[in-house]
Amino acid sequence: MRLTTAQPDDGLVHDDAELSAPPAWTRGVTRVAVLTGAGISTDSGIPDFRGPNGLWTRDPAAERLSTYGEYLRDAAVRRRAWQARLSHPAWSARPNAAHLALAELAGSVATWIITQNIDGLHQRAGAPAERVLELHGTIFGAVCVSCGDRTDMAGALERVRAGEDDPPCGLCGGILKSATIMFGQPLDPAGLARATRAAADCDLMLAIGSTLIVEPAASLCAVAADAGARLVIVNRDPTPYDALATEVIREPIGTVIPRIAAQLAG
Repeated sequence: MRLTTAQPDDGLVHDDAELSAPPAWTRGVTRVAVLTGAGISTDSGIPDFRGPNGLWTRDPAAERLSTYGEYLRDAAVRRRAWQARLSHPAWSARPNAAHLALAELAGSVATWIITQNIDGLHQRAGAPAERVLELHGTIFGAVCVSCGDRTDMAGALERVRAGEDDPPCGLCGGILKSATIMFGQPLDPAGLARATRAAADCDLMLAIGSTLIVEPAASLCAVAADAGARLVIVNRDPTPYDALATEVIREPIGTVIPRIAAQLAG
């Protein structure tokens, strides 16, 4: 496994460190915070958004489906969003090696998994649900934007299959959406506060498969680094937080994360 190391003093990424022994940043770690983005789920068949084969790269107009103002204003956007939900790969996706490794790590080291993903794969891998913070919500729920009533997404999708192309709330007739955070919506303050505490209290933060450009989730890296934690970024492409990192790793997530998890648990 090859690692690339970001040197904070010069801002460069050096691709010359062959890992023959556990790196120093894995030693003495008792509290881990993990921030995961779309890149951790691509091996499970869920495409990312901005990568070479990303959802929005292939279809830029699809980003409108995740924009709150557009969703509320345009019934056509809602109808397309419901069709996209019907075929979302999360329904059939299975946890991959990285999800499973993090779940196993959580069984031996105090670990918080803070995820930007909505696919539920960390919980399905066996990570304790109370230790998974879904900053951007979950696709498995539906919520009314008017009265706040929450129901299972499965029931809403059955209504779509039965012919309702834009099913309204069953209680008040308001607009239904997935229980996810769209662009233009604030994060849940309580959830963000818990994630911030986890980042501030950890010895090590792993940022995995995230472009680290969506805030405020990305700024949790700075919270951890400012509190004295080691920050390790595992991502294919450069991120705005690489200069803060103890190490930047460009290798495939499904290969690297099981090894890191084993080193931390060992």
